[in-house]
Amino acid sequence: MADERANDFEMNRPTIIALLYIGSFLAGITTLIGVILCYVWQKENHEAWEDTHYRYHIRTFWIGMVYTILATIGSIITLFLLAPLLFGAVAVWFVVRAVKSLLAAQKREPIANVESWIF
Repeated sequence: MADERANDFEMNRPTIIALLYIGSFLAGITTLIGVILCYVWQKENHEAWEDTHYRYHIRTFWIGMVYTILATIGSIITLFLLAPLLFGAVAVWFVVRAVKSLLAAQKREPIANVESWIF
């Protein structure tokens, strides 16, 4: 008998946070909701694999803030000529990290290399 969960989309907590992060491109406030949920859920009982997801999402939020500030400074210095490139790079970085967590959460696996500033 095949695993019944193999084709199901599981709405576990790390998945919800990843979807909130991705949804921030439609409604920016969802990123803030996601990081608040990370801080709250991190303190509650959870499965061991979820711990890395919470740390990863919290780091994604704060590192994303640093990258956004740097992109803003870079845009001002270049008289906004590089703004699309700089902010586009931050957006791609953010989405890749959210999707990486989403895929791992669907397999109920921890995130590898949580401390990375890249992916």
